[in-house]
Amino acid sequence: MEKIPVVQDFTPPFNHDKKLHVRLTKGRFQNLRRLISWPLIALFFGLVWVQFDGQPWLLFSFEQRRIFLFGNALSWRDLSLLAGLLIAGASLLFFLAVAWGRVWCGFACPQSIWTWLFIRIEDVIEGNAVKRTKQDGQPLRGLRLLRRIAKHLLWILFALVTATTFTGYFIPIREIVADSLQLELSVAVAGWLAIMAGLTYANAGLVREKICLHACPYSRFQGVMFDNDTRTVSYDIQRGEPRANRRKGIANSGDCVDCALCVQVCPVGIDIRDGLQAACIDCGACIDACDSVMEKVERPKGLIRFASETELQGTKARTLRPRLTGYGAVTAIAFIAVIYGFTGTTDLLVEIRRDRSATYRQVNQDTVCNVYQLKVEGFNEKIRFIDVSISGLDHYKMRGPQKIDLAIDSATWIPYRVCAPNPDLAKTDLTFSFQGGSISTAKKTTFLAPGNHP
Repeated sequence: MEKIPVVQDFTPPFNHDKKLHVRLTKGRFQNLRRLISWPLIALFFGLVWVQFDGQPWLLFSFEQRRIFLFGNALSWRDLSLLAGLLIAGASLLFFLAVAWGRVWCGFACPQSIWTWLFIRIEDVIEGNAVKRTKQDGQPLRGLRLLRRIAKHLLWILFALVTATTFTGYFIPIREIVADSLQLELSVAVAGWLAIMAGLTYANAGLVREKICLHACPYSRFQGVMFDNDTRTVSYDIQRGEPRANRRKGIANSGDCVDCALCVQVCPVGIDIRDGLQAACIDCGACIDACDSVMEKVERPKGLIRFASETELQGTKARTLRPRLTGYGAVTAIAFIAVIYGFTGTTDLLVEIRRDRSATYRQVNQDTVCNVYQLKVEGFNEKIRFIDVSISGLDHYKMRGPQKIDLAIDSATWIPYRVCAPNPDLAKTDLTFSFQGGSISTAKKTTFLAPGNHP
């Protein structure tokens, strides 16, 4: 049986100036896409404003060298947990690709979500795809010019709001808004907002499908993860061919009436009837469009549907198979490891460095001192004061704050002097101990003296 060919290139349909005009459609997959995308949009724009005990609920603060994650503060040493989350997310993405193709791209990818939003704005301001296509060859003037300007202004405004929100996950959003209203934004922040807004405007408004086809690496290696049982958006060639227009009464034809509606609604401009293509994002728009046509011509729905190559050949697809099971196991292990890792995050981070100007300082014939710089960072909101003590030497004397107030001196280098009464002692291990409530930690260093340091 002849397989559906894999097509790498495509020519955007229904345009005169090489611009793709996407026709909006309705249906169960578009409803599902909105059911997934709208909560994600709400989380993106809303989560940045949420605070917990006066701290942002989610903030990647470079200035404070910490991550505020759902009410918990993580240190930079806990960045491996974020790497673990990315690995777990990638494994889940691969699992979905093996099972259902590029459903992430079609239903949850930010590029796709923002593209649909910009298309919706374009549809409201300039009219539907058919109207925009007909107007492509007409002069840009009068009311049409005003509509075009209004569309781009709305795109730019939405892109700027997006850029501001995204930046709010690295700099507190309230600071950004306040500084913007008072025209006190730093050059660096203003430049970053301009760059991010420009990229959003270009990606979602101008280049759109070219990102999915040329810039996204996922479209290039998705085929490696597919197998014969992967369910992806497919055209049933056995049922649909040969194509014919039923209104002309052509006999012995397939169910496809060659209306090309599946092409008009595709956000990347491909013809799914040409077979599996790297550009397809499995959004299901063509399925909804085709089902509406099948309903009108009184034919069964599903001419275009989520189906595997095995199912298109009339055989039942396997649900459990080695590749899918392997990706599922890796995904489960990755998420379990990350969840376990979050149970052992750093509550107290301590750094010690020796004064480099002098290895030791001999105060008199009977006393020698070492100078250290200590920095303590607390990542547990319940810890306010840290008690500092020292062990490892007899008759030592420690000069420096015995209690550190993290509200004032967190992440601040504090000088400490440790003195011993015997200049001839051998090289000695020295331990600084830090205690804050039920949380404690210790840091080892060495004490040097003339007797152990030539």
